[in-house]
Amino acid sequence: MKIVRLFLIYFMFCALSMSAQDLKSEYQKFVSKFISEVKSGNKTAVSNRIKFPLKRDYPIPAIKNKTDFVKKYDQIFDPILVEKISKSDPAKDWSEMGWRGIMLNQGDLWIDTDGKIISINYQSEAEKKLKNSLIASQKKNVNSSISDFKQPVAVLETSKFRIRIDDLGNGKYRYASWSIKQKMTDKPDLVIENGVFFADGTGGNHHYEFKKGDFRYECHFIVLGEKNSAPAALIVYQAEKKILSQDAKIVSR
Repeated sequence: MKIVRLFLIYFMFCALSMSAQDLKSEYQKFVSKFISEVKSGNKTAVSNRIKFPLKRDYPIPAIKNKTDFVKKYDQIFDPILVEKISKSDPAKDWSEMGWRGIMLNQGDLWIDTDGKIISINYQSEAEKKLKNSLIASQKKNVNSSISDFKQPVAVLETSKFRIRIDDLGNGKYRYASWSIKQKMTDKPDLVIENGVFFADGTGGNHHYEFKKGDFRYECHFIVLGEKNSAPAALIVYQAEKKILSQDAKIVSR
């Protein structure tokens, strides 16, 4: 399954399981204006609607600002997406999905209730090619023993460890870790396969679990957390007893 962000895909399925609400007239107004901007190819106007950073399907880097967005506009808004938006009916093709925002069709694009674009899940052929190129490049820059992944998920760093999570396909994930002083081209100190993804509620928080003997390694990603909380965490259990908990930063995703 194509991953833009795992938690965003999860959001989409949660949203689709709800009853879509009729789009309020006030929302139809800014949606109609957005449609007109796309029809006319007004890149500047569309860039003013983006809530940055605009995440792309990893390992494609997030788009950080308006200048970057305008440069990559045609790569994202290809003729297919432009046609989907241009031919859409604000009252019929756009749905209000509660606090999640307003979606086009089945979630190709999401706008919040302030008229800001918060997610573009549609992926053009140009982005697919770029993604494949970046994945091929990553495979050359990790130790050969772990270069057989389908696609990368994330790289985390704690005060002591560097952790790489890769999607192996068929819903299975791999954990590889090194000392923080080592490089990913070095042989990992620990490799665990058959990891599993878990969605933690509907707020976007999620984690991956990896088991080896009596040990369970959990990599948590915090989307909605307390103020100033770390974006990720590594927690290790031995025989169900927590033996390690470290905040982590997301180096790449």
